[in-house]
Formats: sequence, structure tokens, C-alpha cells
Amino acid sequence: MTRVNTLYRVSTKGQVDKDDIPMQKKACHEFADKMDGWVIIKEYYEKGVSGFKVSAEERDAIQDLKASAERNEFDVLLIFMFDRLGRRQNETPFVVEWFTQHGIEVWSVQEGQQRFENEADYLINYMRYWQANGESRKTSTRVKTRLKQLTEEGRYTGGVPPFGYKLVKSGEVNKKGRELKELAIDEFEAPIVREIFDKTLNEGYGSYQMSEYLNSRGIRTHNGSLFQCVTINRMLKNKLYCGYYVTKSAISPHIESIQIIDEPVFDQVQMIVKQRSRKNDEKQQIAKNTKGRALLSGNIYCAHCGKLLNTTSHEDVYINKEGKEHRNRRVSYICSGKAMKRSSCNGQGTYVARKIDDVVLEIMRGYFKQIKQTPKTVAIEKKYKQHISDVKKQLKTIESNIEKDRGKLHGLTD
Repeated sequence: MTRVNTLYRVSTKGQVDKDDIPMQKKACHEFADKMDGWVIIKEYYEKGVSGFKVSAEERDAIQDLKASAERNEFDVLLIFMFDRLGRRQNETPFVVEWFTQHGIEVWSVQEGQQRFENEADYLINYMRYWQANGESRKTSTRVKTRLKQLTEEGRYTGGVPPFGYKLVKSGEVNKKGRELKELAIDEFEAPIVREIFDKTLNEGYGSYQMSEYLNSRGIRTHNGSLFQCVTINRMLKNKLYCGYYVTKSAISPHIESIQIIDEPVFDQVQMIVKQRSRKNDEKQQIAKNTKGRALLSGNIYCAHCGKLLNTTSHEDVYINKEGKEHRNRRVSYICSGKAMKRSSCNGQGTYVARKIDDVVLEIMRGYFKQIKQTPKTVAIEKKYKQHISDVKKQLKTIESNIEKDRGKLHGLTD
């Protein structure tokens, strides 16, 4: 008996939907039935795995087959076509050779056995995968070019619709007779999208707080899952909500029918998202943390070293004379520069949050009281004077630029 393992692979979801794997499986079984003593003992499946983009080391099926070969568990590796093993010219030929060196015959339903008996076999093997590699590159280029063209034409290129949208029939039919679908605003989800942007912009909600808020109201994603921080962040960065289809290389004209968020709102939210990013090197104007226990969580810095003060808490537990347990949670600000030795901070390491918060609240109350007591006429006059001053500065800059341009023009005409 000749023990046979098979491998079936498709690189896209479309091929899965088209039943390419059952086709490969049927062809392999029919081929094995014609061979004397061949028995298929194990089958490996790879769905949506690109043999061009994904290396053999990252493909579980290839690694499992290698491990099985080392344990001498099969004699023949059978595939529909050799490119099912991969399409990398600088890798796949050596994967095939590895199996043959370990006593495994590699067969293709369409192309027969791959041998390594002479220099001609090595050359043919390399040329086969060189051709497959080239075809993958050509296919990739054609697909990217067409997607870019469709995006620039303002057409939907497929995929799972983001939260806030749904797919509807477009009335158009493609070359294969299938009715195409287009993106449309979901009237039930769109208000939730607007609320997410509004609370981020006007109420300081962070992604964690926003996801908790949505989940607590029983709102779920398209697939019925809970909202996660990454889901909220992805939504906040998606310019589709402004009415644009966007790919890596193209952006569509504005499409009013799919716009949910006004562009000024979207741009302001991008500034907030950028400010909250851990990689942001610019001066922070937005609190990084909006879910802390203290008033100033994520928005208070050490006056000695300038590092962020992190919020921490601990719970004191004690039992009184009557045997009753009491718990008291204490919240503190800790200098990240001193505590984590990120700087040579010579200031205090820990601050009681309640004391600092009370001082800040008292100052804020003073400001609010002063604003409340200021006559409206005085406030309006002060604002007006400031506006006039700003306009004068702008006018002075414009006049200076005009004078410079006149000088340049005079020099060109002389």
C-alpha cells in the first residue's frame, strides 16, 4: 500500500465560494484511484491562503506535512497542480526538493511527478515556479489597477460593509451574469455612527469608554459581537463615513449618498485620535486616558520632569472592633518618569489624587464664578477688541506680502 497525503489550497474567498477545493479533491481522488495501491490517508486544506504572499514557514499545512514526513507517516504528496504548493520562485522549488529528499514522492494531477534526478529536472522545476511567480505578479498588478480604477470612478469594490452601511442590489449585472451590489447607508446604524463621532469630539469619550457605552446599551457589531477598542478606532479613521471610497492607491470623488459624517467633524476627530496615539511626538492637547478613576487621568504631568502622571489605586481593608469589614480605595497619581526611571526626576513620586483634584476644582470654580459675574457687555467688548487686533495683524501680513510681490514684479519688468 502506498500512503498518500493530499493538499488543497485556494488563495481567495471567491475561490472558496466557487467550490474550487471540492473540485481539487475530486480530481485527486480520481487520480489516486487510477494508481496501483494508492490510498489517501490524510487531506490538508488551506482556504484563503496566498501561495505568493505567504511563505511556506507561515503556512500551517506545509509545516504539518513536513512534520508528518519526518515521522514517515506517508509516501506520496498529491496536489491538483504544483502551484498549490506555492508560487514563490525563490522558495517553492526548495520546498518540493525537501520532500523528495525525505523520501516523499511529489505528484500533481495535471503535471505528473516532480523528479530531481538530473540537472534538467532542477531547471524545469525552477522554471515552473518562476512562471507561476510571474503569473501571480501579473494577476496582482491587474487586480490592483482595476480596483484603483473602480475606486476613482466612485464604485464599490466589494468586501464586508462597515458598521453604518448595508449592501443593496444595484440593478447591474456583471459579465458572469451575477447581480452587483452597492453600498447604502443603514438607517438604523447611521445614527449610532454619528453618536460615536459626537461623543468622541464633544464629550471626550475614548475608544474603551465608547465600546463599553455601546455594549451596555445592547448594541452589537454586524456579526453580533461586542464592540472592542480596535473596532471603534477603525471606525473613527474610516473616511468612507465622509462619502469617499478609499484604497491604498486611490480615493473616489465625493459621493453624497453614502456620507454619514461631515468632513469638519471627521477632521477634528482625526486630530483627537492622533493626539491620543502613543506614538505621537507632538505636544499633547488631548487626554490619552479617558477612563481613569481620578479627575485628571491621562491629562496631568509632572512639574519637575514633564512626564505623564499615571493613575493608580489600591484598596485598604480593615476590620473594626465589631468584626465588620471596611474597604477604602485610595487613588493616586504616580510620576512615570520617576517610578519607571524614564527621567532623572527630582520631584515627588506619588501624589494623593483627591488633594490635587480638590485644588483644581476650587480653581475652576473661581474661574466660573468670575465669568458669571462679568457683565456681558464687558465680555463682548473684550472679544471684539481681540478680534480687531487679530484682523489688524492679518492685514499687516497681507500688506507686507503685497509689497514684497511688487518688488519682485518691478525687478522682472525692469
